[in-house]
Amino acid sequence: MKRLLAGILLIVLLGTILGCGATTTKPTQQPKDFSIKIGGSSTLAPVVAKCADDFTEKYKTWKKVKDSLADEAIAIFVATGGSGFGVKSATNGTVDIGLVSRVVTDAEKQKLPNRQLYTLGYDALTIAVNPQNPVLKVKPNLTKDEVKRIFSGEIKTWKQLDASLSDRPIVVAIRDLGGGASQAFDEVVMKGTPISKEAIQFPSMGALAGKVQDNLEAIGYVSTGLVKQNQGKIAVLSVDGVEPTNENIVSGNYTISRPLIMITKSQPDEREKEFINYLMSDKGVETLDAMGFVPVKNK
Repeated sequence: MKRLLAGILLIVLLGTILGCGATTTKPTQQPKDFSIKIGGSSTLAPVVAKCADDFTEKYKTWKKVKDSLADEAIAIFVATGGSGFGVKSATNGTVDIGLVSRVVTDAEKQKLPNRQLYTLGYDALTIAVNPQNPVLKVKPNLTKDEVKRIFSGEIKTWKQLDASLSDRPIVVAIRDLGGGASQAFDEVVMKGTPISKEAIQFPSMGALAGKVQDNLEAIGYVSTGLVKQNQGKIAVLSVDGVEPTNENIVSGNYTISRPLIMITKSQPDEREKEFINYLMSDKGVETLDAMGFVPVKNK
């Protein structure tokens, strides 16, 4: 009798163990993310953010953009961090769309074999100073060599640039090395000559422009978009006799310019494609132009 009870208990115990083993816990279903994450160039980000606001206000949900899309609220997040961050984040999937305000290098392209590039427009890097700086009247035009000598630290005072100017030190303002502006400026102006160690680096084009606005002795390469957005607060010098006008940027006569690019790791999905189409539509072109840049359609 004792053996029979022990056998019954063993069968029950095995059944319990096997039953427990057969039970599978269903994984928690993660809600699908219908948002678009965009990041990179601090020059291009404000344009994309403005378009994202307009796009969201117009359509509200993805289904209203295109009937085949989900009936979910549109959410588009735009962050800055520099062009290098834009390429890197698109490469590792941190963002859906990277923003780049410079040429994408061959090394970067190799890491993105299925990449898609979309050029929205062009920006010029103006040689900018405070509107009260006497250099505007004394020497409103610099040669590219003079610009290089200022930014390399060879010309340290305004008097060294022109004898009639003050002997006060020139404050050189630049973007940090992660910014597309620094690469574009190096390629066109510096050509490998190191920037002065005394130059002040800024994490965004907006911060750089702010320094030029606030400091009478400052000189920096400021995006033409920010110059136009801050009319009267930033003044620009000609380079080799050429002003950074839209016409001169379009013609290529003003050579310190760079492309404004969106990059994706592969073919964008339907939502991303719809927003990219909006950015490249007449509405997007209008916003880019209004913010002081040269739309690709005008180039």
